[in-house]
Amino acid sequence: MTGEPLRVSLAELRESFDVLLHHLETTTGTEVTLDKEYFWSVPSDELYDPANEPSGLTVGQLSESLEHLRDLLADRDRSVAFHLVWLADVLRAIGHDLPR
Repeated sequence: MTGEPLRVSLAELRESFDVLLHHLETTTGTEVTLDKEYFWSVPSDELYDPANEPSGLTVGQLSESLEHLRDLLADRDRSVAFHLVWLADVLRAIGHDLPR
């Protein structure tokens, strides 16, 4: 890493997320449909190492990531930071699937 670590404002993330969800709701309604199920997943130790080509690709499944999020909503006390990764899987698919 060069320079200082990247500092991320959670307030800015929340505001960005709210703006983007509002955009989705006004353009697509209260639900989106994804026509993809499987995706390539790169282990985090390889994902953030651009000097080396990843060799440990695995396959992820959107319905599985979404199920983890639904489990979180059913029992909010069981939240873990990795739920952000599952949320990112679903958000990435929505971002890739909808028109730009």
